[in-house]
Amino acid sequence: MKNIKYSGEQIMPITLMYITNRPEIAHIAQTAGVDRIWIDLEYMGKEQRQAGLNSVKSNHTMEDIARIKPLTISSELMVRVNPLHKGSKKEIDSVIELGAEIVMLPMFKTKKDVEYFIEYVAGRSKVLLLLETAEASLNIENYIDLAGIDEIHIGLNDLHLAYKKKFMFELLIDGTVERLCKIMKEHNIRFGFGGIARIGFGILPAELILTEHYSLGSQMAILSRGFCDANIIKDPNDVKDIFIEGVRNIRLKEDEVRKYTNKEFSENHRKIQKIVKNIVSDVKRRD
Repeated sequence: MKNIKYSGEQIMPITLMYITNRPEIAHIAQTAGVDRIWIDLEYMGKEQRQAGLNSVKSNHTMEDIARIKPLTISSELMVRVNPLHKGSKKEIDSVIELGAEIVMLPMFKTKKDVEYFIEYVAGRSKVLLLLETAEASLNIENYIDLAGIDEIHIGLNDLHLAYKKKFMFELLIDGTVERLCKIMKEHNIRFGFGGIARIGFGILPAELILTEHYSLGSQMAILSRGFCDANIIKDPNDVKDIFIEGVRNIRLKEDEVRKYTNKEFSENHRKIQKIVKNIVSDVKRRD
């Protein structure tokens, strides 16, 4: 990785996104400072792609959009639809009519996929592409200049499977994420990648990942189950405490990272490299 110095262009805090269809959790997250509440309608092909992985497979519905929308006052409502299919236009029309402010397209592969999606959204919401296929990664410059793309998020889970990697954060050390971020910055596309746990938590510590976001110019991150798994933590007061403290600690870390030097960013990347290589070695030994 080249030495990258934070240049000050990233003035706003990173946009934090959290997946939930539960109104009480959405309210807690929004109150704590989460920027986007995410309804996840994607189910087509997901079970087959991620078979055997401990990944999030939501069972959200159109009705959830209607239930959550009135609660999103300071946060935005984001909806991930299914990959393009015969019913995509109807699905996209429905989520926008129900109040989706951002619509996310998963598993796209070609320029034509992106063109259809932009056409179906028709300027009624923000267009967010979830870049998670090898084809979308390798051919990004074929579609990056299309009018109508607002944001792109790099989905490390499916993308690392597409590249046959053992661990999703290998893509942070093999140049894949750096290459994509560089292209998106050059084309003035707002972007993010992956997810983060609470500061001080995670098999790859969240503070290292957050620092890498700033190093690469990323502006979005998902709050993962490592941040708060509200399906396991039953007491709403515990969930509230986790969100309030967790978001606050992320923002404090951001204040620190904004002052980092080129040397500090490089040292952070070396730490990531070391940890990721150790994790991959452990996985290979177990295999």
